[in-house]
Amino acid sequence: MSHRVCPWWLGYFLISPIRRMRHNPRKIVPPYVKEGQTVLEPGPGMGFFTLELARLAGDRGRVVAVDIQAKMLERLKRRAEKAGLLDRIETRLAHSDSLGIADLEGAVDFTLAFAMVHEVPDAAGLFQEIAAASKSGARVLLAEPKGHVKEPDFAAELDAAKKAGFEVVERPEIKGCLAAVLKKM
Repeated sequence: MSHRVCPWWLGYFLISPIRRMRHNPRKIVPPYVKEGQTVLEPGPGMGFFTLELARLAGDRGRVVAVDIQAKMLERLKRRAEKAGLLDRIETRLAHSDSLGIADLEGAVDFTLAFAMVHEVPDAAGLFQEIAAASKSGARVLLAEPKGHVKEPDFAAELDAAKKAGFEVVERPEIKGCLAAVLKKM
């Protein structure tokens, strides 16, 4: 499987309102995020899901958005400021081999890993970091585009998540995606 990172300029296409017809954040994430929660979003790009996550987490919650591309995070912050949500969103620049979230140990209630695990060269390491940051019982919504990720590759991602301490508790239907909800045991 290829591990190429989506170029930053493609982020403009990924935040297009037309995308909401297929992946509407207001329909996909509400079952998993509650007021006051800490949400982790690795690979947020320019924030297609981030703004809705911040609305759902509310004034007492926060979203930690971690990306390897500074330009994606700059655009995300501009969009968040325009929406009046910047105070709920913390952006972090990831390292090539780490999300840089060791300080979040046991603090995360929900992680959204949407169309990004296939871009990471070490899925096992990614899930280990997410597991360490997650509270017991925390959920992860893992979704990968069928056009980029085939069933055997998705199964390997689920296996990496299982080895990190997660179990599959649901297989939601998301258009054009292979998806699973994971729970930290």
